[in-house]
Amino acid sequence: MSNSEVKENPAFLEYVYALNQGNTLKEALQLSFKQIENIEVDRLKRIGLKTYEEGKWTIHTILQHLIDWERIWCFRAVLFARSEGTIPVAHDQEIMGANSNANELTIDQLIHELRMVRQSTIAMFDSFNQDILDTSCRFFEYEMPLFSIGLTITAHQIHHFNVIEERYYPLDN
Repeated sequence: MSNSEVKENPAFLEYVYALNQGNTLKEALQLSFKQIENIEVDRLKRIGLKTYEEGKWTIHTILQHLIDWERIWCFRAVLFARSEGTIPVAHDQEIMGANSNANELTIDQLIHELRMVRQSTIAMFDSFNQDILDTSCRFFEYEMPLFSIGLTITAHQIHHFNVIEERYYPLDN
């Protein structure tokens, strides 16, 4: 792909920024951690492995998806922060979801892991100086500043927690 085909500030970033409601990266990460702390664990346990539609992921799989993708985004952030030079490849979330063992894990295990991963993410981004956070990150088809990777992580959680609230909480009857 030539440089002229690389999209700077891809359209999905507008969605990322909107979900983060103008919060700084530090604020967004802290708010997202509070959101994890405040999740209605008992409600998720009552819903169990139900889905709102056949073929959709369970809450367990959604939580594992959040964990997996946060790790992927953090790996990508480290590559850029350390000027390693590799352009990260795309990953297929459907294959990853289908091959997770999330439904064998408890909600408590998944929430605990999500909490630990988020704490690690916060520590990593806190260790980056402003020059690193402003680093331009080139992916396979777009380019964005490194701090946007952190905002993508928090927006991803907001998006999926909204899906859980809108589509899964009604299953708690």
